Amino acid sequence: MSKTARVIWDDALTSYDFGPSHPLAPVRVELTMALARDLGVLDRVEVAGCAPATDDELALVHKRGYIEAVKRVSVSGAADLSAGLGTSDNPAFAGVHEASALIAGASIAAARAVWEGAAEHAVNVAGGLHHAMADTASGFCVYNDPALAIAWLLSQGAGRVAYVDVDVHHGDGVQAAFYDDPRVLTISLHESPLTLFPGTGLPQETGADGTAVNVALPAGCGDSGWLRAFDAVVPPLLREFRPEILVTQHGCDSHALDPLAHLMLSVDGQRAAYAALHRLAHETAGGRWVVTGGGGYELVQVVPRAWTHLVAEVSGHPLDPDTATPESWRRFVRERTGELPPLTMTDGRSPEFTDWSAGYDPADPIDRAVMATRRAVFPLHGLDPMP
Repeated sequence: MSKTARVIWDDALTSYDFGPSHPLAPVRVELTMALARDLGVLDRVEVAGCAPATDDELALVHKRGYIEAVKRVSVSGAADLSAGLGTSDNPAFAGVHEASALIAGASIAAARAVWEGAAEHAVNVAGGLHHAMADTASGFCVYNDPALAIAWLLSQGAGRVAYVDVDVHHGDGVQAAFYDDPRVLTISLHESPLTLFPGTGLPQETGADGTAVNVALPAGCGDSGWLRAFDAVVPPLLREFRPEILVTQHGCDSHALDPLAHLMLSVDGQRAAYAALHRLAHETAGGRWVVTGGGGYELVQVVPRAWTHLVAEVSGHPLDPDTATPESWRRFVRERTGELPPLTMTDGRSPEFTDWSAGYDPADPIDRAVMATRRAVFPLHGLDPMP
């Protein structure tokens, strides 16, 4: 499908590093890029560098006092709890501003490439730091690069931007940034806030005219239920909203092996979601698609495979899930982590789901979650919440 695809990459993106015991280990991105390179995926895209976001760009979302506080921490390495830095989730470290601003700059570069027509699709796998708020770090996130990409697009004249977040955690920071802005539709599919951080993302959080959409799925939801929920909510809303550009966040912590959450998706189910969003970018946004990574804490078995599939999908040349991982990459994994690498690009699943039009089952907790969302927001878009 893609005409031109761009991957934003700089080795310095791995400097966003909270320390050796922190779950958000930069090796996950390093292994992803190595796998994509060894499989030839990067041969099918343009790889381009980026500059750090400027203070004026950061201020499109973040308060200037907060930016200055992050800079002070960056120089000293000392905690500033008023800025949310120095906690177990968000440890303070020297260089934090520079590392965070580079990730933000990479997502802005992706947005610029697509908006200005240099690429039809663009991806920053190191991005997706969707929890950061205007004036505080939160949930492993210092600067909110997806929100900054969207805010940059609005500053350039975009009238309608849609954001779809498939991370297992609610995309609370992006929602908060645009909660009262009808130009931005935010859709987040996540584990229920009753069982997972950040404790927000209920269907009743509907924003301006229903432009905040939340699908709160029960713990244990797997491929078929998740894909059914996605299909019941995302396509009809995107078709009705008709964005000029689609921005998506692809945290892969919805996987069954992820240590921090409780959904049960496979790499194959995640790959199906990437393909669906690619199709929707072409159907609803003229093919203009800005893509980021996100969460994902199973660093060897899940993240590299999931995001290599993502980059391949962005390139327009998806990988056969039965593809073997290259021996060169397996050696690199063993040398870099001491772990045994996965042997293929699949979990051996063939995700299927029952279309929502087949009917609503009130005894099914996934269907109840979907219906709660559809009832909360569909009428505000002129859509019928019933099947």
